[in-house]
Order: sequence, then C-alpha cells, then structure tokens
Amino acid sequence: MFYPKNVPNWERVIRIVLGIGLIIAAILQQPLGLLVALVLIASGIFTIATGFIGWCPACALVGRKIKQHQPK
Repeated sequence: MFYPKNVPNWERVIRIVLGIGLIIAAILQQPLGLLVALVLIASGIFTIATGFIGWCPACALVGRKIKQHQPK
C-alpha cells in the first residue's frame, strides 16, 4: 500500500452513505440550477471515493492518523 489510511472504518461507511445522499440531492433538487447540482455531484463523488479508498487528503493535511493496534 502506498499511503497510510487516515479514515477509520466507521467513518468510511458514513462517507459512502453521505456521498450517495449528496448525489441523490443533486438529482432531486433540479430547480437549484446546474452549477449547484454539479458541485453537489462532485462533492458526492469525492466523498464516496475517500470512503472507498480510506484516505482523505484534507485529513492528511492536518496530520490525522489512525491508531494501529499493537499485538500483545
């Protein structure tokens, strides 16, 4: 693996669900305009991608790391 994961598993699930919700909101809220819909879709895709990959560039910028369990 080329990068350390910085998003825990419980948060990855939440990111995927919220990303899908953003895309659905963009599709259902067509009166908001094309630009708003495109921003919502792009945000949803980015959120889903970070959920699947397990690495978030914004979290990496602030130095967030997952605690690794040490075997006893």
